[in-house]
Amino acid sequence: MTRPYPVPVATEEPLGSVTRVLALSEAGGGEDRGDPPDVFTGACLPQLSGRIYGGQVVAQGMLAAAATLADDGDGERPPHSVHAFFMRGGSPGAPVDFAVERLHDGRSFSQRRTTASQAGVPILTMLSSFQERQEGADVRIEAPEVPRPQELRSALEIFRTIDHPVAKFLGRTAAFDLRHVEGDIYLRPGARRSSQRLWARSRGRVPAEASQTVHRALLTYMCDQVMLEPALRSQGLSWRSEGMSLATLDHAQWFHRDVDVGDWLLFVQDSPSSQGGRSMARAEVFDSSGRLVSTIAQEGMVRMPTRTAHGSGRWGIRMGEGDDGSALRLKPPPPFSFLG
Repeated sequence: MTRPYPVPVATEEPLGSVTRVLALSEAGGGEDRGDPPDVFTGACLPQLSGRIYGGQVVAQGMLAAAATLADDGDGERPPHSVHAFFMRGGSPGAPVDFAVERLHDGRSFSQRRTTASQAGVPILTMLSSFQERQEGADVRIEAPEVPRPQELRSALEIFRTIDHPVAKFLGRTAAFDLRHVEGDIYLRPGARRSSQRLWARSRGRVPAEASQTVHRALLTYMCDQVMLEPALRSQGLSWRSEGMSLATLDHAQWFHRDVDVGDWLLFVQDSPSSQGGRSMARAEVFDSSGRLVSTIAQEGMVRMPTRTAHGSGRWGIRMGEGDDGSALRLKPPPPFSFLG
């Protein structure tokens, strides 16, 4: 039986809740190529949206794949690339099964295919590639000059000043501190532009024994909540835009260097295209010393009602109060939300 990848639990909340949910459990499977794929089971964090947060499923799928790597005595093979496709939304009230296929194990690289399912229905499929640590040329771009995070307002401060169920939930459960350089778009659109920059780091200490694979999974977990924001800015939208339908379609990420999610990480993002209800978004992630540590790309569905297309409402989140002025009213929401 293949054992789940070890994820040490953080002692501080809400980061502790994230590390606990990333720690998968055994669910059967064999280690030989002729046996069924290795299978693990993961729990889900609660979401006001009623749908699983997409970054959680991708991070769990990466850790499921990592669990199947054999220890050949040459040290850890951390992930260097992941490519995921969201097929349908999942329910946070049910467990997720992760079936891993061992595609290839070479002298330097290993590849895995992971399918995440609920009640036998696939909700995500992804490919992950892992590399043994090796020497080679070290060439990179430099991080841009921006205000330091200490000079910027935390999203947590914003959430805690808003008397609204969504803001209160985020202020209590967000596991990462986000600080936008150009200002946030939680309540209203900012200046219309196709780019943004922000700082992010974990709220709480990641255990010292956490491997680089765990740190990279935590970065993947976090980034899904901000990736499509440049697309919203380019269209003059905010998270509260009435009638907006939004969902992540696919996610691609490359890891260039070691990551420490307890360090301030700078996201330099843009959205080069929106067309036909689909928007493209990219991000370069730098650590606090200016090293490029990751590159990310996503395509998402971003739709607003028009005179001829009102939308199904399946993926929209309405953040207004209920008719009685006391409760949050939600439309059936996306497989992704900005809850982190």
